[in-house]
Amino acid sequence: MPRASKARFTIGEVVRHKLYDFRGVVFDIDPVFANSEEWYEQIPKEARPQREQPFYHIFAENEESSYIAYVSQQNLVADGSGSPVEHPALEEIFEDFDGERYRLRHGLSH
Repeated sequence: MPRASKARFTIGEVVRHKLYDFRGVVFDIDPVFANSEEWYEQIPKEARPQREQPFYHIFAENEESSYIAYVSQQNLVADGSGSPVEHPALEEIFEDFDGERYRLRHGLSH
């Protein structure tokens, strides 16, 4: 099994992609790559991230749409804008936004 590194971001944190114009809220974290081989191979070799790092499931949004993204830690930064994310699935898992992160709904945290 690949060696996992420490997750830099936490569930509920608002993040932004370094290369592509989207931002979103972390709702799950894989300690290492855990998607399909087919998904991984579709990424161009020159942009393909290392597998041995955390990968984040994100309620993502851009100017055109909302969607779910799977992104490596190396391609994320903290958003820092203080603006809420407008993803329609957020309210299923999260409640209040404090300008930096969303709080998990009561009963969903460990």
